[in-house]
Amino acid sequence: MRLVFTLVATCAILTTSLQAQVDPLYSQYLNNPFLINPAYTGMNKYMNLMVGYRKQWAGFDGSPTTLSATGHTSLMDNRMGVGLIISQDKVGENTNTFVQGTYAYKVRFDDYRYISFGLQAGIMNFKSDNSELNIADPSDPLFNSNQNVISPSFGAGVIYRTDNLFLGLSVPRMLKASESYDDVTAALYTQHFYGFASYVFLLSNRVKLKPAVLFRAVSGSPLSTDINFQFNIDERYAVGLLTRNFNTYGLLAQIKFNEFRFGYVFEMPTNKSVGTNFTSHEITLGLNLSVFGFHDLTQVSDF
Repeated sequence: MRLVFTLVATCAILTTSLQAQVDPLYSQYLNNPFLINPAYTGMNKYMNLMVGYRKQWAGFDGSPTTLSATGHTSLMDNRMGVGLIISQDKVGENTNTFVQGTYAYKVRFDDYRYISFGLQAGIMNFKSDNSELNIADPSDPLFNSNQNVISPSFGAGVIYRTDNLFLGLSVPRMLKASESYDDVTAALYTQHFYGFASYVFLLSNRVKLKPAVLFRAVSGSPLSTDINFQFNIDERYAVGLLTRNFNTYGLLAQIKFNEFRFGYVFEMPTNKSVGTNFTSHEITLGLNLSVFGFHDLTQVSDF
């Protein structure tokens, strides 16, 4: 087990140090696009608070663990919004922490169509702890000391939304980050580009079908594609299926009770990924609040 841990952690550092840190994966963006697009800030007429936990490939030593806490609210009669994102992603011996404030402004075409422009800014803190690794060459500057790098982070996004259609493009973190060790320059982060689309079909007065697709692109990696199908029942329950690149499959569920929302995603990889023994789990808990006079919890569903 010690050997497995060492190999996985070493591979994680090689990946993050030489080929740049990747964004954490989220599977519940279907109901909380705020994590990947600042233009979603204040999208609905209330304040939204959410915490999340994701464990990818549970049981696999050094596998990614992601924590997130977000909050955003609409302002000025829902014409703009402000928010905050705090997230931490740990892979092997590497930890990446982001703290970013967000702002969005909406341009309405009519009562049913509008476009939202969003910005976010903050800091990224990259840390590595190599003390538990068995390094073949301790003199290697990439491994002979721990890293603690703080750099600025900026992002932008745009969303076009109607009653049924949702289209989004975003680059949550535009700036690259790197660190130099003697004569070696290692990339710590590179930009990720997201494209998201969903459409709501009304199947009955009680049931809606919401298919969605997410494209994730980053330099040096193949294009990643998520496909989701979610059924929404009575604006209270949501159940669905998802696949990522057709080598990971999962189930998702969400329930609303009063102002609270609870979501869970279970993912099963295939032999094309890490094999079928290491499942992934994602849990979220959300709270919707009516803070200002124009806030209305009955008007817009997160589903």
